[in-house]
Amino acid sequence: MTWPRALPWIALLLLAGFVLGDVQVPSWLGGSGEPALAAGGSAAARLERVIDGDTIVVQVGGREERVRYIGVDTPETVKPNTPVQCFGERAHDLNTRLLGAAGSSLQLRFDRELRDRYGRLLAYVYRAQDGLFVNARLVDAGAARTLTIAPNTAHAAQLSDLQHTARAAGRGLWTAC
Repeated sequence: MTWPRALPWIALLLLAGFVLGDVQVPSWLGGSGEPALAAGGSAAARLERVIDGDTIVVQVGGREERVRYIGVDTPETVKPNTPVQCFGERAHDLNTRLLGAAGSSLQLRFDRELRDRYGRLLAYVYRAQDGLFVNARLVDAGAARTLTIAPNTAHAAQLSDLQHTARAAGRGLWTAC
């Protein structure tokens, strides 16, 4: 095949790679040079701020993103028209202590859906320094309940076991509320 005949095929393959997230758009073509976020994948992130016990803001892929933890639900502290719920402030404080200061390095791991209906990234959150699974630690401490929403169920059994243990031990919200 000659070069002029191969060019449309090359362009088609590159376009498919951009769409599927397997190819990075180079910065000279207007891309960030960062890998695309993809369901089932992972991404390095930098903590910007903690919103509440199960939501944070991070820098990832050259953008600021709001991240909602998969598989857990903490009592509300900032939901509009909702009073601060029992153990909400303590869940927020534990999340803040687990993640560290703004600028801390995190690893986000995605399940089958990348975003929720509000446009937030859905992720399992890990501390980059030691691999601590933050979602699991919140449940184990009794600061969060499990919240399984299919198809994002990769850690549902693990989180359920941790909730059962925390509840039986009377940790966190299981005795405070």
